[in-house]
Amino acid sequence: MNIKELNPDSGPQAAFGARLRKEREARGWKQEGLAEHTGYSSTHISAVETGRKTATLRFARQVDNALNFTDSPDSFEREWRELRHGCLLEGFPEYVSYESRAVEIRLYEVGVVPGLLQTPEYASRIEEAGVKRKAITSEQAQERVALIAERQAALTRANSPLVFVVLDESCIRRLVGGPAVMDAQLARLVEFAELPNTMLQVAPFDMGERRPFNLPITVLTMADRSLTSYAESAQQGHFERESACVVPLLTAYHQLQAEAPSQAASVAMINQVRKGTL
Repeated sequence: MNIKELNPDSGPQAAFGARLRKEREARGWKQEGLAEHTGYSSTHISAVETGRKTATLRFARQVDNALNFTDSPDSFEREWRELRHGCLLEGFPEYVSYESRAVEIRLYEVGVVPGLLQTPEYASRIEEAGVKRKAITSEQAQERVALIAERQAALTRANSPLVFVVLDESCIRRLVGGPAVMDAQLARLVEFAELPNTMLQVAPFDMGERRPFNLPITVLTMADRSLTSYAESAQQGHFERESACVVPLLTAYHQLQAEAPSQAASVAMINQVRKGTL
């Protein structure tokens, strides 16, 4: 039998396929064996290994189940997300895979409304600006907007997570996309606050030094009560899976919530901004 030589350096898709073959052969499995464990045909396995077919999220998860990589830092799902979302900051694709399964989400944002709360129009204007600056391509902009929609859809699943959001006042003051787009975005925030599984607060500028965070931060609580966090700067993202390292962030987040105005006061502030009375 002629076995096609694989060159993992030829691209991310080839690297995915080469690693799949390596892990399969390390277990002494033929393609038929992996096919039996994943529910895919051996022809499909061969096509992914040789780069003739692109892996899907479902395929990556089935492979993880078969090879015992589920929830591992080396999971094929993580590699798939990095392959698909190559324009995103390091750590973010892995974070998204955890976000979709979290039972509690706590996030703090500065400057812009966070993706989970963005309207499609607001998200599009943000990414279009990146294209104009030549920071990303049009294709990458479309990919980012689509990812936001996917993340938001995951939050409407059965047993929706509790979502706690604290926005720096700059998020509601910064005009994005013009008055109509911004008004719709602020209305979306008010609607979000009315959901039974959410809490929205705005940290006003006059909190000053009492604000414990200077950069955006997200803390996730998983079903087993383990904690993860994600933080990023303009050029780098970091996903932390060690709960012990995340506990201080969770404590600081609770302090932030205690210092910030109530949800009712925060919604009133948002509505005042909408009316242009401030």
